[in-house]
Amino acid sequence: MKRGKFIGGLIGCLVWAWTSAAGAGAAMDAKPASRASVLVCGGSMMNGSHFADSVLEVMREHYAGCRRVALVLHASHPSERAAMEKRLQAAFVHLLGAGVVAESVHHRDAAGAKTLLAEADGIFVGGGETFVLLAEMYRLGQLDVIRERVRAGVPFGGSSAGANVAGPVIGATNDFPTAEVPSTKALGIFPAVINPHYPLAESKAEFESRVYKIRTYLKFNPEESVCAMGNAAVLRLHEGRVTVRAGRVALYRASGVRELKVGEVVGELGR
Repeated sequence: MKRGKFIGGLIGCLVWAWTSAAGAGAAMDAKPASRASVLVCGGSMMNGSHFADSVLEVMREHYAGCRRVALVLHASHPSERAAMEKRLQAAFVHLLGAGVVAESVHHRDAAGAKTLLAEADGIFVGGGETFVLLAEMYRLGQLDVIRERVRAGVPFGGSSAGANVAGPVIGATNDFPTAEVPSTKALGIFPAVINPHYPLAESKAEFESRVYKIRTYLKFNPEESVCAMGNAAVLRLHEGRVTVRAGRVALYRASGVRELKVGEVVGELGR
């Protein structure tokens, strides 16, 4: 073998080894830290200005002790954020008692929003348009702040679009791409891709269409897991374990699908 080819091949092997190790490190970094406490909901978790009865217990447990909750409402249209904030403020007072403060980051500039996220002892991300939400989180530099806070133990909750961004990517969102995103990579604080508003089997056409889409997604992304979550369904990651706390959830993987039961610890998504 000629010297030039040998050196070139050796360099190529070293580059491959370095990039593989870097990729493995990135994948490991993407796993939620053991202190992370993350609640994701399939959507429609509110009843007027209160959280629905079916999710009250787990929400109260999840946010126990929180007195200042940062609300991220980018997924709502700007004209609707004030009304959504008012509903959530009432819902958190009903949940945690008088004295709790829930404030939306949309009132502040980029630096002020980061300060609110850094100082809050709870974070909640509302539903709406997933692409708009993720685009704003990128634009305002909020992904890293939220990720660091969650890894430090600050409880995070997200419903619908807010649940979508908790996963590693927003690949299984039902939403149209209403905004350009730099990447579909999201917070990576929950160990599965979320598909919210999972329809009932009785809605045959809608259900079969959704199943087809999820299975197609997994054909192209076989290493991922997709949690299909019905309205008001709740999964909670706490102390390294994912538990089904309410509603209908199906775990889709390239190898098949499994219906999960309320109270079940989802071993496939453990640390």
